[in-house]
Amino acid sequence: MKKTIKSVLFGFSVLAMTATYVSAETTMRYVDGSPDRGTRADAVKFFAKEMERLSDGELKFDPHWAGALLKWDAIMTGVGGGTADMGSIIAGYEPKPLMALGIGDLPLENSDPWVGTRAMYDLMTQNVQMQEAMEKLNLVYLSNFTTGPVQFECAGKKQILKVEDIAGLRIRATSTYGKVLRDLGANIVNTTYGEVYQALDSGLVDCVAGYFYAMRAYKTFEVTDNMTEADWGQIMGFALVMNRDVWNGLPAKHQQALTQAGSSMVDHFSELQIAESDTILNGLKSGDIGRKVPVEKMALAERQKIIDATQKYVKAWINDVTAQGMNGQEIWDEYTALISKYEQERNDKGYPWAR
Repeated sequence: MKKTIKSVLFGFSVLAMTATYVSAETTMRYVDGSPDRGTRADAVKFFAKEMERLSDGELKFDPHWAGALLKWDAIMTGVGGGTADMGSIIAGYEPKPLMALGIGDLPLENSDPWVGTRAMYDLMTQNVQMQEAMEKLNLVYLSNFTTGPVQFECAGKKQILKVEDIAGLRIRATSTYGKVLRDLGANIVNTTYGEVYQALDSGLVDCVAGYFYAMRAYKTFEVTDNMTEADWGQIMGFALVMNRDVWNGLPAKHQQALTQAGSSMVDHFSELQIAESDTILNGLKSGDIGRKVPVEKMALAERQKIIDATQKYVKAWINDVTAQGMNGQEIWDEYTALISKYEQERNDKGYPWAR
C-alpha cells in the first residue's frame, strides 16, 4: 500500500512539473487581413521576435496572414471574443466601435510616420479614456501602424494636381479621406486594398488615395500611369491589439515584454517605412522599381485646400466621441500636443535610429 501511494505521489509530481513547463510557454495566435509581405509584415515579425526575446522565449507567435483566419472586418470582434489572441485592426472597418482609435485617421498637416505613430502610441497607452475605449471591446492596445503620407495614384490620363481635378473622378479612398474627397466631387469606390491593383487595371477606379510604402507589396506601380505626391496626412487608426482576457492571464513580466515590444516596433516600422517610401519614390522616377512612373508634387496651396476641407470632420469627431461619454476636445488637444512634441524632437535630434 505504501509503495502504491509513493507511486501515485511520484506521478502527481511529474504531472505538476510537466504542467509548469507547459504553462511557461504561451503561444499567441495573431491575425492580419493583409498578405505576409512588405514593410508592415516585416514590422510584425520584428514585434514577434522582440516579444519572444524579452520573455526569454516563453511567448511564441503563431501568425495567420491574408485573412486566412479572420478578414479585416472581423478582426476586432474576433480578437475581442477570443477567436485569436492578437491581431491588427483598422478603424475604417469598424468606425463606430473604433471611433476613439479613428482619431489617427483625421488628416493633419503632419504626415511623418514616426511623429504620427509615436504620438498615437503615447495617446493610446497613457490616456485613460482611450484605454477605457479599448477595454469596452475587450482589447488591449500594444502598438500602432501607419500608411504613411496619402498620395494619389492614377491610371490613364487622369491626374490630380489641383483640387478641381478631383471632381467627377472615381477614387478608391477610406475613412475621413473618402468623405473629404466626396465633398470635393469625387465618386468614392469602396474596395479593400487587396483589390486596388485590379480596380486600377480594369478602370473600375481612375485614382487611388494610396501610399508609397504599399506600392511594391501590392505591385500597383504596374497599373499606375502617374503619381501625385500630396503628403496629405496619414491613416493611423491602425493598431496591433490583443485580447484583454489573455492579457490579464499573463504574468507581469510577459505583459512588460509585450509593452516594450510594441513600443520598439513603432520606431522599427517607421524606419522601415520611411526607407521603403524613399526607395519607391526614387524607383518610380528612375524606373528601377520595374517601371518608370511620372511623379509630380502637389503645390502647397492646393494641398492646404484639401487639408482645410478636413476641419469639419475634426469637429465632428470631437462631438461624436463626446456623445459617447468621452472628452473629445481634451483628447484632441492632447493628441495634437504630442504631434508637436515629436515634431520638435525630430527637428532637434533626428530620428531615433539615426542618433
